[in-house]
Amino acid sequence: MKKILYLGNKLEKHGFSPTSIDTLLPLLAAEGYTVESVSSVKNKPLRLLHMLSQVILKRNFDLVLIDTYSTSNFWYAVLSAKLCRLFRTPYIFILHGGNLEERFNNSSEGILNVFRNAKANVVPSNFLKDKLQKFQFRNMVFIPNSIDLSFYNFKERRSLKPGILWVRAFNKIYNPQIVLEIFDELLKFYPDAEVCMVGPEKDGSLEKIKQISEDRNLNIRFKGKLTKPEWTKLSKEYDIFINTTLIDNTPVSVIEAMALGLPVVSTNVGGIPYLISDEENGLLVKPQDSREMVNAIKKLLEHPKLAEKLSYKGRLTAEKFDWTDVKQAWIELLG
Repeated sequence: MKKILYLGNKLEKHGFSPTSIDTLLPLLAAEGYTVESVSSVKNKPLRLLHMLSQVILKRNFDLVLIDTYSTSNFWYAVLSAKLCRLFRTPYIFILHGGNLEERFNNSSEGILNVFRNAKANVVPSNFLKDKLQKFQFRNMVFIPNSIDLSFYNFKERRSLKPGILWVRAFNKIYNPQIVLEIFDELLKFYPDAEVCMVGPEKDGSLEKIKQISEDRNLNIRFKGKLTKPEWTKLSKEYDIFINTTLIDNTPVSVIEAMALGLPVVSTNVGGIPYLISDEENGLLVKPQDSREMVNAIKKLLEHPKLAEKLSYKGRLTAEKFDWTDVKQAWIELLG
């Protein structure tokens, strides 16, 4: 089997949410690949240097996998790939983030050619694939994000309680602050409503929201960063999952919620409509519209048959992302 160097932000030990490098690497290793990951260095410039040094020093790898984001981490991917080209090492970009189209719109032909010359550009959704077609990336391969379904025990939701779960990093692009408005409005109809927010601090949003919730006397449970077993266990206490993001691709947290049987109410941004069909396996609302989100939550609470349907259909959707189904695409690509 091939030897693979995997470049990405392996920062879970520093309190960050796990990323593709944390989840995909052990799955590939279990299939027999020799995989080494870089980097867990927290400081950004030093992390870049660590990645580049490994590309230079470790020349015995058959190919390099590179996690690619639309943030400043985009440059890790570009510079690492340029080194791979210099040493004639095949490289594969794994493209993440709903804002990559804008990043490529602002990129030079030289940078775009780095992606065109990759062995492949792996896209986790047909949404992203459609968006990037105009850049003439003829080497795009659709491989969805995967989960191990054995970690997600399905609990069918029928007659719901107004218990709301939100799971994401506290970052303004995920719009966690709107949860305050949603909860405030929901309490007018359901005084016994509860909201729990799970996820690590990212940009200062968590502390701001905590302070505002205290000032408004909104009793939100803030659980911080939890391990997968911890938050999946916690999910049994709640009946509705909300996703309030402003930019998105195919969020694993939403797939996980579906696997657990939680009816999902999500904003209809980015790749979400490719994952969720309104009133089929979830409910879709406009972004930054707390009233519409509350109305969708009320619809679930008032129509148990709909909630039961979305719980069941959501699980069926999540099953398409199980590693047992996804791994063959990786094996065919990696060889």
